[in-house]
Amino acid sequence: MALMDHSNFHCLCCLLFALSTLSSISFIYWSRSSVPCKPEPSLLLGGELNRTLNLLSYPSAWNHLSFSPEPPPRLLKIALFVKRWPHRSLAGGLERHALTLHRALARRGHEVHVFTTSSSSNHTLPNYPNASSMQFHQTPPSPAGYLDQALAWEQFRTQNATGRPFDVVHTESVGLSHGRARSIAHLAASWHGIAYETIHSDIVQDLLRGPGEPRPHPALAERIPKVVEEVKFFRDYAHHVATSDHVGDVLKRIYMIPEERVHVIVNGVDEEVYRPDAARGEAFRRDVGVPRNASLVVGMAGRLVKDKGHPLMFEALRQAFAESGGEEFRDVYVLVAGDGPWGARYRGLGPNVLVLGPLEQARLAAFYGSLDVFVNPTVRAQGLDHTFVEAMLSGLPVAGTRFASITGSLIVGPDVGYTFPPSVESLKEALRRILADGRGVLKEKGEFARKRAVRLFTARKMAAAYERLFLCISRETQEKKDGDDYCRYPIPGDRPV
Repeated sequence: MALMDHSNFHCLCCLLFALSTLSSISFIYWSRSSVPCKPEPSLLLGGELNRTLNLLSYPSAWNHLSFSPEPPPRLLKIALFVKRWPHRSLAGGLERHALTLHRALARRGHEVHVFTTSSSSNHTLPNYPNASSMQFHQTPPSPAGYLDQALAWEQFRTQNATGRPFDVVHTESVGLSHGRARSIAHLAASWHGIAYETIHSDIVQDLLRGPGEPRPHPALAERIPKVVEEVKFFRDYAHHVATSDHVGDVLKRIYMIPEERVHVIVNGVDEEVYRPDAARGEAFRRDVGVPRNASLVVGMAGRLVKDKGHPLMFEALRQAFAESGGEEFRDVYVLVAGDGPWGARYRGLGPNVLVLGPLEQARLAAFYGSLDVFVNPTVRAQGLDHTFVEAMLSGLPVAGTRFASITGSLIVGPDVGYTFPPSVESLKEALRRILADGRGVLKEKGEFARKRAVRLFTARKMAAAYERLFLCISRETQEKKDGDDYCRYPIPGDRPV
């Protein structure tokens, strides 16, 4: 057993050495053309108001910029490639991002063509109010369940030759393969998780393994070739949108993509849906059976699976309810929205844990309104979970795992909420801090979190940033047929602060 532990430790050391070497090589390569460490956006803007910025080399999230709310100066024909289109509550973060963003762009008047797979459930795609310029082009999925590249490409070519050509092409992750993307200059790929981030997730998962529990597959050492593969093919995409500040930094330093091709736009959600509504929240509490004497209502939402941290949360709650004779957490209630194998386990914790199943959007908004604090215990470092932003817009403080993407973009300080290392003890301690702070402090944090989310993470803010990026990299702009340089900031109508 000792020999096995020594071997595992040796493998981990080799892995960390390889990562360090890759990072060092990337830094040497990149330092020839990079700018100094990026300053705080507020400090940068404060010194730049009197001169024009080049958006393509802007080092921070575009969410910090205030683009014109007026109707767009030019309407674009946009092609979107996405593996699946969301259906009701059956959607991950990537699909929800695709829907929220492109519905907002269509409402702005842009012509949006969605190339995606047809559903096996025989449901019809909905008609979206005020977004009639969205057109769907579906193909049967490939045998592996992905978007059939050959069929989707043929549809794209047909639409590109119909009327006017596409002004810009957008792919959600590898919705459009890099082999086909490399020939398109007016293209942007949004990344909702990259292989480099999975290494952190794998380290956490390995550290959390119980005695005798097998190591997850693929093993840590197998991740390095996947990172190298991504470094090689990411260069085929003309422009990259990182959905967190951390990923933007990794794409520049580790993946060695020139800074003028990497743009950070943190995901936003619909601010008309997710907003404070005390009456709606109180009604939801009554509906699901939360008693009036509850001292604290904690909520979680999403897939109830292992990599979302539910084994940790389950054990932390089990111990918290059992310790001190159950007195400390006697009046604490936990609401769990979502579906997955850990739902049944949560039900076994007793009457203080209410498992609600998956919720439609309107019910989910009411769910957030019923909470005092929202907790996301994920042990998956890839991407940014939309539930954080939904909760913040709903006026809640948020608690999340101390991953770089979360602390770098969302929970940037204690005014917004709480962070914790991924362990049972740390999660229990975070719950105790939340309980000790009480509703007064939680309300203050929630108000601060909402102000930050309204300023940075609304669907309107996200759509404005993507619209400007698409105008900047569009076919007509690149061919210099446009009189305005949309790659500058500010231009008339922008509202720099």
